[in-house]
Amino acid sequence: MGAIRTPRDKWIEEGLRALAAGGPEGVRVEVLAQALGVSKGGFYGYFRNRSALLEEMLATWEHGVTEDVIERIERDPGDARERLGRLFDYVGSAATPVTDAGVELAIRDWARRDEAVARCLRRADNRRMDYLRALYGAFCPDADDVEARCLITFSLRIGDHLIAADDGPRSRAEVLAAVRNRLLS
Repeated sequence: MGAIRTPRDKWIEEGLRALAAGGPEGVRVEVLAQALGVSKGGFYGYFRNRSALLEEMLATWEHGVTEDVIERIERDPGDARERLGRLFDYVGSAATPVTDAGVELAIRDWARRDEAVARCLRRADNRRMDYLRALYGAFCPDADDVEARCLITFSLRIGDHLIAADDGPRSRAEVLAAVRNRLLS
């Protein structure tokens, strides 16, 4: 019986972890193989080179933070407020390599130096904002209110991980819950 190969998605997930830890420069075949506990030979059965892996990682991230999240939220019934509530819960708790906040921040940093990554990021951000507009637009008749809520919601997703300030007398979870309640009202 032949040896079982490390699945392609494991290489991509480990690449995303390495990206979060060290940026695109931190994504190295030998380091990934070591983290996976395998030889690097299996890598070349899936990817022609490191650049191909980086492209696959980016495509996986883009699909994972847009279509996969949307499909998950839309899977269950409910009105727009209920779906937004599920979206807040999922995004706030999702700890997969694709939806990890560290990966999100690493891709944003990478996009500052690579136009192809910037295009991917712009597509993902536009798709996420369009989804938020559809949800908020279902119960907010004012277009300006919809845009404000979308921007606040999306800014929380990105910016919450960058804020080092204390939350005063309330915990961060309490503050985020208060923001969520206001956005859904």
